[in-house]
Amino acid sequence: MESADLIGTRLKQVQDLLDGGLAELYSDLGLPGFRPRYTPVLKVLEARDGQPIRDLATAVGVSHSAMSQTVAQLLRDGLVRSEKGTDARSRIVRLTPAAWEIMPVLEREWRMTSILARELEAEMSVPLSRVLDEVLALLDAKPYRERAAAALARIES
Repeated sequence: MESADLIGTRLKQVQDLLDGGLAELYSDLGLPGFRPRYTPVLKVLEARDGQPIRDLATAVGVSHSAMSQTVAQLLRDGLVRSEKGTDARSRIVRLTPAAWEIMPVLEREWRMTSILARELEAEMSVPLSRVLDEVLALLDAKPYRERAAAALARIES
């Protein structure tokens, strides 16, 4: 199999390695069970507490469904609370005192993670963030489904 065939698998491996390392780091920092996916949500809420799930999803760059799942996990872990929004379908998410209490630890981790990301990219022949930005732009310009249809047409002709 060509390496291009494994892009999704390899991206998942990179994400798993990074998330696994972060999970170990959170445990070392006294936050066992803290999930890396919580970080962007808590950062958004720290800057502006009281966000609808829809706005959190947009700010973090994930689907509404993915954000709903993350918020459900944050609720179970006692880091956010949810209240009825302006209409019956919307929920407003706010940080709990427990979340505010761990913010200094998270701030330190966020700064450290930023340093580590810059150092890792400095070791690379091409910064991963630049490559990923390029892939995102290309897929935005021509979605995967269109590309797949064109590839299928080439195979069938």
